Amino acid sequence: MKGATAFTMLTVLLAVTIPHLASTKERTRPMSRASLDGVELEYEVRGVGEPVVLVHAGVFAGWYKPLLDEPALAGRYRIVTYHRVGYAGSSRVTGPVSIAQQAAHLGALMRHLGIRRAHIVGHSSGGNIILQLAVDAPDMVASLAVLEPALPVEPKGSERLLSTRAFMASVMERYRAGDKAGAVDGFMRGVTGPDYRIALDRVLPGAFGEAVASADTFFGQELPAIQQWSFRREEARRITQPVLAVIGEKSKEQSPIWDARQEMLLTWLPNAEGFVLPGATHLLYLENPRGMAERLAAFFARHPLKGL
Repeated sequence: MKGATAFTMLTVLLAVTIPHLASTKERTRPMSRASLDGVELEYEVRGVGEPVVLVHAGVFAGWYKPLLDEPALAGRYRIVTYHRVGYAGSSRVTGPVSIAQQAAHLGALMRHLGIRRAHIVGHSSGGNIILQLAVDAPDMVASLAVLEPALPVEPKGSERLLSTRAFMASVMERYRAGDKAGAVDGFMRGVTGPDYRIALDRVLPGAFGEAVASADTFFGQELPAIQQWSFRREEARRITQPVLAVIGEKSKEQSPIWDARQEMLLTWLPNAEGFVLPGATHLLYLENPRGMAERLAAFFARHPLKGL
């Protein structure tokens, strides 16, 4: 018994003095499950403090893993991550799943966890979802960090518009032909640039395979939902919470659509501030996790939750 106690104490001591051991254990523990309005969502809660809910982008579920061990966030906030419907081990559903339904799932999960209000972060299509939640349930949203959302903006100029449409048509043609890996690769190249696999495979090995496994969700449900989503100026004016609008430094070089979307956020939202993440494409915190974590922490600190 004494030996077991000594071993336990040694393990705790090592976890404290060598954070990598603790973080590895955190990453491998099974996620919890919540039954919400006919769907089940996998989720995980880490740390204590003001709640921060991370809503992942499309394509695959594990986007936020690089942020979870960053000192600026880890241990300072109660961080909630979850897998949206159709991704990883969360429910697969048939038929359309709208952005409004996804926002409702997010609100239901927060209520399940007893979170009345939170800082909410959304990347890409996750950004659409949190904007919708801010419209539908504003009292649940203390602040928003919107990271390159998939807003309904088309690039100016006929050549750019035709190029964007041709790129998406080619991707969808591959998907419909059964080439899911080719469709994922084509989409990621078009959105983040030709070298995306370098950062993806280094930071999240296995993520490309997860993306191929989630192709039906992304191409069959998520992209149509984004195309059908409506976000008007009058709705944006109702979002009065502080908003951090993030764009990658290299995204500007990849496509003019990112600048157009950033301009839309900064122009339409009453209390938005912009931030350009150095050295990053649409992969953002996969390429610069420390820069992203530090900016998020500074933003949350300037807009603390009240009444918790």
